[in-house]
Amino acid sequence: MRLHLIPVVALGLAAAEPSKIDPERIARIAPRMKAFADQGRVAGTVTLLAHQGKIAHFEASGLQDALSSKPMAKNSMFQIMSMTKPMVATAIMILADEGKLALVDPVEKHLPEFRGLMMVAGRDAGGSMQLAKPSRLITVRDLLTHTSGLPSQPPAGIAELPQKMDIPLAQAVLIFSQLPLQFEPGSKWLYSNNGIATLGRIIEVVSGQPFESFMAERLWKPLGMGDTFIFAPEDRHPRICAVHATRDGKLAHADPKTTLGGDALNYRRGAKYSAPEWGAYSTAQDLLAFYEMTRNWGIHNGRRILSKSAIEVMTAIHTADIQSGHMGGTSFGLAWEVVKENSGMLNYLSKGTYGHGGAFGTHGWIDRKRGLTGVYLVQGGPGATDAKYAFMRMATASVVE
Repeated sequence: MRLHLIPVVALGLAAAEPSKIDPERIARIAPRMKAFADQGRVAGTVTLLAHQGKIAHFEASGLQDALSSKPMAKNSMFQIMSMTKPMVATAIMILADEGKLALVDPVEKHLPEFRGLMMVAGRDAGGSMQLAKPSRLITVRDLLTHTSGLPSQPPAGIAELPQKMDIPLAQAVLIFSQLPLQFEPGSKWLYSNNGIATLGRIIEVVSGQPFESFMAERLWKPLGMGDTFIFAPEDRHPRICAVHATRDGKLAHADPKTTLGGDALNYRRGAKYSAPEWGAYSTAQDLLAFYEMTRNWGIHNGRRILSKSAIEVMTAIHTADIQSGHMGGTSFGLAWEVVKENSGMLNYLSKGTYGHGGAFGTHGWIDRKRGLTGVYLVQGGPGATDAKYAFMRMATASVVE
């Protein structure tokens, strides 16, 4: 089955019409977020909304750590988890802009360990796995669209990698390269952390730099994202939020044995794995800089970070004929989830809106039609998803067109 790229113009996405923010409606957001915290459904949130590049709402509610009663602040730092993925895709596109790789490149061109990759073809009567050669090689684009067939998570033997972060990226990806594909490349969608990790390793090989160094030097520093890291320096530790879960009906710290990154308040000390698939710490204002760069077609403060062509191809739909996405009514671009159908608009997102969430409930989105950029940050809790969608709807409802 072939993937079909649909430009957002084909979705009926027109140029943004002149609009403004209703001050009464935007003022409703802060008390609504505070209510989620007061009710113990989340420890706290940071919410930020920009309209046509200007901040219209920016508030911190609740606590950074429910057990210490430390207040949330606008500059609190969050493990943004899979919100890291579009940043990795952007780094890939920087290298593509420079002619150092192509989206159609076979992965094995840059990572020879992927040569001879096999595919699960079925199981015999005894339950033994039957392998076959896939009809084509997996490509960089397959990794970006989660259609490569690479398994989603690390295999037995390094299954605790997401918690322990105890081996380097190169070693982890070498292990991933020995796993059989789950299906023919391009035929299905399987959200693959292993695939995004592989992109991080490609960045290392093509650039000659460690993944985290390339991200800092080529993306985060040019965007002024001074609070975005893979391994946060010690002076930032007091601003890093605890990750929360529910225990005996109350908010508690999440179990480090099952939580991505381990104990959030151990700050990944001694970690070796850079986790391109979920590894970034960031703040609301740093994320706004990244998202606004994409809304401005690759330009930040008059400096071009990425070509307009790269932004167009990243935010187009690449999985139109494949069931994909998390939110319903969405498909996938290049590591961006893109609203495609009316059912994807149930949270008031325009067709063509693109964004990405994270495992602890975080989310960021860009609604180009309405000129909106939204950032929602939280670190777990039973109400994290409800608060996210409430913020999305209230943010869009505040726009007067």
